Amino acid sequence: MNRSSRDEEAREAAAITLAEYDRMADAYRLGTADHDVSQNIAALLDAIEGEAPYSILDLGCGPGRDLRAFAALGHDVTGLDGAGALVALARAESDCPVLHQDFLALDLPHARFDGIFANAALFHVPSSQIARVLADLAAALKPGGVLFCSNPRGANEEGWVGGRYGCFWDLETWRALVTGAGFTELHHYYRPPGRPRAEQPWLATVWRKSGERR
Repeated sequence: MNRSSRDEEAREAAAITLAEYDRMADAYRLGTADHDVSQNIAALLDAIEGEAPYSILDLGCGPGRDLRAFAALGHDVTGLDGAGALVALARAESDCPVLHQDFLALDLPHARFDGIFANAALFHVPSSQIARVLADLAAALKPGGVLFCSNPRGANEEGWVGGRYGCFWDLETWRALVTGAGFTELHHYYRPPGRPRAEQPWLATVWRKSGERR
């Protein structure tokens, strides 16, 4: 399959996935409202160098739960989501700016953010596009900025689950992808905490953009 065909397939997968999130927006808000991701928020903030408050991008912010958490801690946080219904919810339920952008067509300011919080988001990017998306995120971070990712882990399967497209990377493959985009791994862990590894389906990774902080 040539590059053009792969790109077209990826755009179609993204469109179908976003349409599914639009359809289930209210149910998604209710179903995730009480999810405790404080461990992930702390992992990002603890890795950022310099004095707070920080400029944070909540990538795949959904209905705005984590936007509110970052804002409550005093940070300058911007949301981004590709599903219009989720963007509307996030704008209505937070006082934060929220960008309506597809991950495959990001238009972010250069070197703007101290940290990017990609919680349960980047696994929706098809494998043919993930290197480019990670490069876009690196460009949006300040030198020395931090990228946090949490993805459902697997054995590098890719395909449809419940009307949404996903890639389920193992640590080694994910590590190669992110380091290839110019990041250095700080640490990783599995979630939920306190359970046997077989009961920890989420892989969380923390990365620093190469280059000295200004």
